[in-house]
Amino acid sequence: MTTTIAVLVGSLRTDSVNRRIAQVLRDQAPEGVTVDIVDGLGEVPFYNEDIDNPTAIPASAARLRERVGAADRVLAVTPEYNGTMPAVLNNAIDWLSRPYGAGAMVGKPFGVVGATPTPYGGKWAHADAARSAGVAGAVVVEDVTVSQSAVDVDPLTDAHVLEKLHRAVRTLAEYDVDGAAA
Repeated sequence: MTTTIAVLVGSLRTDSVNRRIAQVLRDQAPEGVTVDIVDGLGEVPFYNEDIDNPTAIPASAARLRERVGAADRVLAVTPEYNGTMPAVLNNAIDWLSRPYGAGAMVGKPFGVVGATPTPYGGKWAHADAARSAGVAGAVVVEDVTVSQSAVDVDPLTDAHVLEKLHRAVRTLAEYDVDGAAA
């Protein structure tokens, strides 16, 4: 059986370190794990209940919900902007939280990793993303958080950082929702 992890990248830059981290995790996914980078987050309009209805939902928002809804797990790979998560990630979580109580992330294990060129490594963005995903109904897996400063270390070449990132993917993939709820 294959476990699919939908990845939401918090940076829209084509060559961002976080997009490259997501690509490494996809390309080096463990056996039995498919890492699906959900592209197009920049095309999803800001959440507005007026346009979130079954007859007129924007196609980009519908695609986001379908991709995450089809996945077994969700991983945010994100930098930190001004001490919090980027607006594009917050918006994606807003769309995924609806309809209330039945959104695409409800009951799915969720983790957050990433790097940012500050001494704090994105810890506030990661905490905010985890909190927001939890409110949206995801099961936040605390052991799947890697906040890495990219000031002194290149997260794409540092063996220790790469191992932490790969361990996060394995932990998320292996997380037992039923066992955790017991």
